[in-house]
This record gives sequence, C-alpha cells and structure tokens, in this order.
Amino acid sequence: MNAAEKIAAVRAEMTKQDLAGFLVPRSDEHLGEYVPPSAERLAWLTGFTGSAGMAAVLAERAAVWSDGRYVLQLANETDGSIWQRLHVTEDPPPTWVAAQAGVGARIGYDPWLMSEESVAHFTSAGLKMIAVAANPVDLAWRDRPAAPLAKILPHALALAGVSSQDKREKIGRELAAEKQEVAVLTDPASIAWLLNIRGQDIEFAPFALGFALLHADGGVEFFVEPEKVTDETRAHCGNGVAFAAREALPGAIAHLKGRRVRLDHAGAPAWFAQRLREAGAIIVPGADPCLLPKACKNAVEQQGARDAQKRDAAALCRFLCWLTDAAGRETEISAAAQLLKFRSEIEGFAAESFAAIAGAGEHGAIIHYHATPQTDRAINPNEVFLIDSGGQYPDGTTDVTRTIWTGPDAPPAELRDQFTRVLKGHIAMATLVFPEKTAGVQIDALARQFLWHAGLDYDHGTGHGVGSFLSVHEGPVSVSKHLRPAVLAEGMIVSNEPGYYRVGHYGIRLENLLLVQKTPIEDPKPFFAFETLTLAPFDRRLIDTALLSTQEREWLNRYHARVLAEVGPAVPDDARQWLECACAPLGSA
Repeated sequence: MNAAEKIAAVRAEMTKQDLAGFLVPRSDEHLGEYVPPSAERLAWLTGFTGSAGMAAVLAERAAVWSDGRYVLQLANETDGSIWQRLHVTEDPPPTWVAAQAGVGARIGYDPWLMSEESVAHFTSAGLKMIAVAANPVDLAWRDRPAAPLAKILPHALALAGVSSQDKREKIGRELAAEKQEVAVLTDPASIAWLLNIRGQDIEFAPFALGFALLHADGGVEFFVEPEKVTDETRAHCGNGVAFAAREALPGAIAHLKGRRVRLDHAGAPAWFAQRLREAGAIIVPGADPCLLPKACKNAVEQQGARDAQKRDAAALCRFLCWLTDAAGRETEISAAAQLLKFRSEIEGFAAESFAAIAGAGEHGAIIHYHATPQTDRAINPNEVFLIDSGGQYPDGTTDVTRTIWTGPDAPPAELRDQFTRVLKGHIAMATLVFPEKTAGVQIDALARQFLWHAGLDYDHGTGHGVGSFLSVHEGPVSVSKHLRPAVLAEGMIVSNEPGYYRVGHYGIRLENLLLVQKTPIEDPKPFFAFETLTLAPFDRRLIDTALLSTQEREWLNRYHARVLAEVGPAVPDDARQWLECACAPLGSA
C-alpha cells in the first residue's frame, strides 16, 4: 500500500465506527520511546520514523506532529500533499483537531496507546473522545509484524546491587504507608529493575514487554507471554513473583474491587483507569513507585557505570582515531558501522543503546538524523561530522556525542566560535555545585548562556536521565526548559549535551554523562556536584582558546589528562598515539 492507500484504508475504518477523526500516537501499549516493529503504527501510516510524534486523521485533512528534534526529519519523511507537518508545542494537537473537526466531534483513540492525561487535553478542547475497541490502523495494516516473544533473562545480583525481594518489600512498605494496596506497573523498565530481569523485545533497550501488579506485601503478578519465561527466570524471580499470561490481566483487574490502587495517569494507558473504575477499585493517582529508586543508582550500579563508560571509551577513541582518515573515502553509514564494529569487540557489549546518529555536514543539523541508503552521503574534507552513539553493557548504558572537523584546512572562525560557546556551556554544567531539591529546569540556562550571548539557541533539552543497562532515556528527571517536578538526587545519571544547529550547514553537540554525587558541603543543607563519567577528547581544532576562561581551560586540560590516563592503556598503539595528541594540554590564547 502506498501512503494515499493507507490513509484511505484508515478513513474507511473510521467511517464504519462513526468517527470524525482518529489519533495515532507514536507509542505502544507501554507508552515508551522505543517500540517493537509491531507497534510502529505512526511510521507505517505517515512514513515518519522519529521517536516522538502523533498523527490525526480527519475525513478531509490530516496532520502529523513532532518536536524540535525532528522538524527537518518530519519534512523529509512525510508526504506534504497528505500530511500537514506541525510542531507539537507551537500547534498543539488538541487545538488543531478541535479547530478542524469542530467542537463536539467524535474523535477515536486506542485506550492502550494514550494515557488518561493525554486524552484529557483533547476533552478539554471540546472534543468527544471515543475509546475504540478496534484500532483502525491495526485493521488497515494487513502485513503488521508479529509481537516479539524473546526470552526473559535474569539480571545477576552482582550487577543489580540489590535483590528483587529487597526492592519489592521496600516499595511495598512505602505503598502500605500511603494506604495503597496495589500499584499498577506498565513501564517495562520499571518491571525489569524491580524483578532484576532483562529482555530482548526491544532493539535498543533490554526490556521484556509486559505488565505487573505490585502488592503492598511485596508480591508481584507479572502478566507476560508464557513463551518468554524459562525455568531459570522463574527460579531467579522466586516465589514472590507469580507469572500469568497477558490474557489474565482483565480478570486480575476485575478482582481489585474496593482496593486502593496506585496508578500513574500520565504514564499508564487509559485502559487501566477505565477497567479499574469498571471493577469498582479506588484509584489513587501517583507516579510509578519504581521511577525514583530506579533512577538513583546504588553503589554497585554507580561503579558499573564507571566501568562500562571506560570500556566504551576505548571503542570510541579507536573510532575517532580511525576517523582522521575517513574524509573522502567513508560515508555516514560506513562510519556508524565501523563504530559498531569497535564496540562489538568490547567486553560485555550487548547492543547499541540507540541507532547511531552519524551526520555529515548539513545532516548534522537534523538533531535526530538517521542515515538510510537513500540519504547516506560521503564524509567530505573540511566539514563538520557529528557522531552521537551509545552502547548497552550488563553493567551500564552509555551515550556520548562528539563533533569533529574533518580537515585538512583550518575550520572557519565562526564555526570555532559556535563550537566553543557550546563547549563553555557543557563545562558550566559539568562543574556546577547545587543544593538539594534542585530541578533540571533551574540549571538548563547555564548550558545555554554563552549561545544566548550571541543570539543562538538549540531546540532540545540539555540533559536526560540514563538507565543502568536499561533505557538510554530514563525519567523522572531531565534538564530542559520544561517545568518538571523531579529534582536531581544522589546516584542519578544525566546527560550533558548542549548544541547548536545551523540548518542546511552543520550541527554541533557535545555530550557526556554525569553522575550526581554529594559534596562535603552540608551547611545549611546538602549540596551536590556532577562526576563526569564519559571519557573522550573534544576536537581541539574547533576550540577558540581566546573564548575560554582560565578555569574552563584548566577543567578541559584536567579532563583530557584523565582521558589519556584511563583510556590510553586500553587502546592499540596507533589509537594511543592519536590520543596523546588529542589530549595534549591547551595553552592560553
């Protein structure tokens, strides 16, 4: 089916259900960022393959939305004769749908694919929201892939640091203290963390897709396809975890009549709230109780992150050395493949943590660019090459971005100015000391300030949480302009990735991962600082030392000395020689 045939088929199904419109979010039944091929409904219908978006299909018009990371990609991947492309914050979907369909219009949605909070935004716009029993996209998608059935794997205590039983009982006591009897868990990352298991259902995130009910006594009902569960996994989870098929979930919900059930209205599919009300359960709104303890890594996980980052750095530095001869003979795809090859040779490497973003020249300005055979282009001399990549290891998850000048000529002064402003923002965040209860929104401007001085900015967050052999994008904390209640806490791992993007020319992004640690400062209240985990040099050719303060230059020299000391012994002679030059101290301007 071509694009026109697909949307026509969806409209035909809408007509059968007496719907004026239908919403197609980019999510699966777990509302996660990474979804299996069987849940790529938005990509199938619109062609847009980004990790955040939504489409609305009306009888005569249709629109597709995403955020600032994907503006250019949205334009490149969708048919403008069918889809109106919109920015999700500048033209919010509820406002557009209400304006086009009219107040009171019957708009269908799949209650498994949207949260109650998301649905409420459309209801507030005056629309009549209809939870469909049959998704029109699924009915039209005749060759839809089968759902994944990969085996669930035990995650050893030596890597997890805390037993599943201890985790379950601790959170159970917290539920009981708040007079909650059950918590609904719909995030596979939370279930993986809680049960000390991992999976292979998602390409870049080691999850096993399923749902769970956590009881106040620490017991768990885990609803997952029986084919995924081995005897080893059952024994690993112990008697406190009862396995059941997904088909048993509605019955289990029905048995919660009169029980006080914790549910995250923003993170759980609306189906759960609807079924719990039908069952007569008492819904207690609350965040997923695993989110915060999962984000605050214990001592074992913190050390695992350091170890994984150090091994990963050896692969990245080998790649950066290899890249010095890439201009004119390699492409974006071949470069990403070479980096994957280096990573695959690292002890414990399980998978990439996301598809590498390898953007040469103008492609680097597409914030979440992914090269395809159709878009792949050569890495040319004397241009910017942006490489954003990461790995999954049993002891940690990595995510790192470097921006490289391909040479051999000196880079333009304007480019060096912009790169250095991004670097200064990166250093400002890396060296920050901050009091407890500081939220990401309070420090986001520190990374942007030097760009703002020149009238520049970037349309994405400065930092996101990172899991421990889990998702590379982990809540609840983020560093961005958006006001979110989560605060930075000891043990959290967050990215530090300011950037600048000159559309049609190049992109600049510099990303390290940071670990939140307590400082000796305790009076009048505790203070925290960041420990930099990532180890890789910044391209000296792009640095305008005249723009660096003495303190910034000293930080960079100390960082590069550390990179050389810790990574140098782990790489071959050619990479070590390259690393010695790349990490040489910067002099004053």
